[in-house]
Amino acid sequence: MLKVVLYQPEIPQNAGNIARTCAAAGLELHLVRPLGFQWASPKLRRAGLDYWSELHYTLHDSWEAFLARLPDSAQVWAFSSKVSTRYSQVRYGPEDYLLFGPESRGLPQAVLERFPAVTIPMPGRGGRSLNLAVAVGIGVYEALRQLEFQVR
Repeated sequence: MLKVVLYQPEIPQNAGNIARTCAAAGLELHLVRPLGFQWASPKLRRAGLDYWSELHYTLHDSWEAFLARLPDSAQVWAFSSKVSTRYSQVRYGPEDYLLFGPESRGLPQAVLERFPAVTIPMPGRGGRSLNLAVAVGIGVYEALRQLEFQVR
């Protein structure tokens, strides 16, 4: 099954919306601490609505803890506004990890050097980046489209 990884997410409403998207799409969600909010945040819970019982998620205490559990054969796609390869130009597999960075700064350079990185083009004249929940939705549904919506 596809997996979404949030590296140090900062905004509880975004994480809650992403949890809801993952539950609705049948994907796993991995959250890498530190989080910019408390796990019991009412804003997080409210944004995820009643989907929490349907969500398979894992909280990782650190980036190193996440990497320690990452299978050697795992394909991780790092989403970033700092690269040129479009998210729609790569082939996603059913066990891939889609990795997204924190809202205020994105993924660190060391992470972008470790995994292949893709970007979501923004052809408009304004804005530096998309909302994290929107970006995850775009990436998830491109991967699902390529996999003909077969997640299990």
